Amino acid sequence: MRKINEIIVHCTATFPEQQVTVADITRWHREKGWATCGYHYVICLDGTIQNGRPIEEVGAHCKGHNTNSIGVCYVGGLAADGKPADTRNNEQRASMVQLLKQLLQQYPQATIHGHNEFAAKACPCFNVQQWLQEVGL
Repeated sequence: MRKINEIIVHCTATFPEQQVTVADITRWHREKGWATCGYHYVICLDGTIQNGRPIEEVGAHCKGHNTNSIGVCYVGGLAADGKPADTRNNEQRASMVQLLKQLLQQYPQATIHGHNEFAAKACPCFNVQQWLQEVGL
């Protein structure tokens, strides 16, 4: 198993009501020439957590950080006007807390970050560090 020291949170950069699944992301990523979905987990609009790339495999989600990280992506991230926004609904927020707690139990040395902490991007369209404090993680 890979050594995991980071969990990186992403968004799909899609509109609030746009249904997206791992199958959709896999198709998008294959169109870029990648083997499969770059994220290890995807949190759908209804809060369902779908498995993406097997956790044993290096992800394709954050340049320079893929080797030792897990990529968690929620569906959304764009407001109706197309601007970056935290569009997570209550179900997605609850599932994200549940998943991150589970991952921290498995990988207690890991730290949690937003993609925007490592790249000049809005993704995941919210301040992960502030949110972690708010939810007690």
